[in-house]
Amino acid sequence: MSVNLSSLPLAGIKVLEIGQNIAGPYASEILSSLGADVVKIERPETGDDARGWGPPFWRGTATTFQAMNHGKRSVTADLKNPEHLARLKAYLGECDVLIQNMRPGSLEELGLGAKEVCAQHPKLIYCSLWAFGHTGPRHLSPGYEPMVQAFSGMFSVNGTQDGPSTRVGMQVLDLGTGIWAALGCLAALYRRKETGLGGTVDTSLFETALGWLQVMMAGYHATGRQPERHRSGNPNVVVFQALSTQDGEVVVAAANDRLFAKLARVVGRPDWVADERYASNASRVKHKAALLPELEAIFLTQPSQHWIEALEAVGIPCAPIQDFEQVLADPQTAAIDILHTLPEVDLKVVGLPVSFDGVRPPVKGRAPGLGEHNAELWNRETSS
Repeated sequence: MSVNLSSLPLAGIKVLEIGQNIAGPYASEILSSLGADVVKIERPETGDDARGWGPPFWRGTATTFQAMNHGKRSVTADLKNPEHLARLKAYLGECDVLIQNMRPGSLEELGLGAKEVCAQHPKLIYCSLWAFGHTGPRHLSPGYEPMVQAFSGMFSVNGTQDGPSTRVGMQVLDLGTGIWAALGCLAALYRRKETGLGGTVDTSLFETALGWLQVMMAGYHATGRQPERHRSGNPNVVVFQALSTQDGEVVVAAANDRLFAKLARVVGRPDWVADERYASNASRVKHKAALLPELEAIFLTQPSQHWIEALEAVGIPCAPIQDFEQVLADPQTAAIDILHTLPEVDLKVVGLPVSFDGVRPPVKGRAPGLGEHNAELWNRETSS
């Protein structure tokens, strides 16, 4: 696919990624999708560990890597090799942003730590993604998604009320931290236009987890009580959860008293509106153990489509619980044009979840082969 890069917001911005796995690569993937030229530094022979994170594989490379690295250039470098390290440091002089999520302390050992690099290149924005944060007793500790979900308290609020705690199924912290990193880089680029100076941007999986948990944390500070686990519900709003039907599940979001009154009429229980146990959201939360079993018994009498049509007819927000096949077949997914096919490898990926002037940035290209752009980048004179 031919893309007019000059029309994208970050056209002309050069990004160097010394990253692997998901969080760091996703941060630079966002900037790449916004138009930046991203060069990814990888280990010779093996490259980013995520290249082997399969199955599934597509055209010999793990789909995880394909999704996080399309549109970038790949250059291999042994950072313990003085010649390779010198080339990399020279190229940094051309860059606007450096994104790294390597083992804590490893780049400092090579003279590529934030303090040293920013002193040499004062206009550079140096972005680091950590497991637990850039300071504190754990700042040098490595970490992966499940570890930090557990450590942060996220496990403790996820799962069923009477079952074991569980992790969130997708990489919510890796991807979320990548978003915060990209947002921080954009803010730093904006500040540089005013000051002429770059600086450091730091974020971490732990900080992202606490950010996602902030509503529950506020409730804990107010009450001193650990939040209850709810399979699909919300501890502060009733009715706001999935309800089983004859053939599936429907999420019902009667999130205020007006919507609850409509729900009561739809299910044939208008008396609930006058029942003091259910008259307000606060009372429904208090008495949900009585309300929800009654409501669930009613929903089990009809198939999902019956309830969706009845609820939508009176303006109650609702949605079926769908699997990937259903999501991909839904006309809404097609309408927002978010699924893009990577050129040459014919793999569908999710595009950038933002549009400009009504148009979503297209994919710039497939994920690079390991070291595919070595000659293009290294075999030339670099400016300092």
